[in-house]
Amino acid sequence: CTNDAESDLYNRIPLENITYTNDIKPIIAENCLMCHSQPPQNGAPMPLTTYEFVKNAAESGILLERITSTGTNFWMPFQGDRLPQSKIDLFIAWNNTGLPE
Repeated sequence: CTNDAESDLYNRIPLENITYTNDIKPIIAENCLMCHSQPPQNGAPMPLTTYEFVKNAAESGILLERITSTGTNFWMPFQGDRLPQSKIDLFIAWNNTGLPE
């Protein structure tokens, strides 16, 4: 729990009907675009500026691999705190339901 905020323990977002536009895009905008811009910055391997870019990263497996990593050298956002588990759960649910836009 050292990387989760107390707010993550309450008012959890239901994990059904997750969409890129409503749920994933705001997390990407807040946590990822400082590096995953177009063009990518700070050594980021790909942009995450559009649905297609994020969908491709999810389909390749790299997106979930990086955000679910527990190794401090690999978690995202880079050189920041790991995303709260409640946000990671949204990405997992979105992936498991076919990546709806």
